[in-house]
Amino acid sequence: MNPNQPIYSVDYLNQIAPQQPKAPKSRRILVIASVVVGILILILAIAGLGSLAGGSKPSVEQLAARLQTTETIVADAQSKLKSTELRTLNSNLKIYFTNTNRDIALPLANLTIDLKKLDKKIIAQESGAEVATTLEDARLNAVYDRTYAREMAYRLETITVLMQQLYKSTSNQELKLFLDNAYKNLLPTQQQFADFNAANG
Repeated sequence: MNPNQPIYSVDYLNQIAPQQPKAPKSRRILVIASVVVGILILILAIAGLGSLAGGSKPSVEQLAARLQTTETIVADAQSKLKSTELRTLNSNLKIYFTNTNRDIALPLANLTIDLKKLDKKIIAQESGAEVATTLEDARLNAVYDRTYAREMAYRLETITVLMQQLYKSTSNQELKLFLDNAYKNLLPTQQQFADFNAANG
């Protein structure tokens, strides 16, 4: 050992030696970002599955219940209508629903759906209670015809849209044939109600 050479402590040498670079912050940020993105993807996937399971897809039972309810509303309205034009239009609509509710029974039976035993939740959703309340208020306020034409134009439009959605979503040819005929037969009447509503609104 050279006596002239200064003696340095190991700590001092460690302090002046070039330091090993620490793991860059960007690497930690990348890991955190990956975890956050993974969580977001999982949340979006769960939300997507939830919306699919939530009943966004229309059902044949829903259409059947809406047809039955609307037939009841139409039948109830006939004696309350004042306009001859609207009474005639409504009478034709009543015949349409009588025939359509009869014709839907076979496609439903072939899908093992009993028209008299539809899902209670669907029946409750399609009860038409809000329409009945609106129409009763209109009758008491002497604006029944105008309100009925508006409500029926809208309700018939929802039925035609539902028929189109079902037609696109099913591969059952018998059901497709029923939906196609029912849609084509309802469309002119729906338009007549819409025109009556526009003229008298």
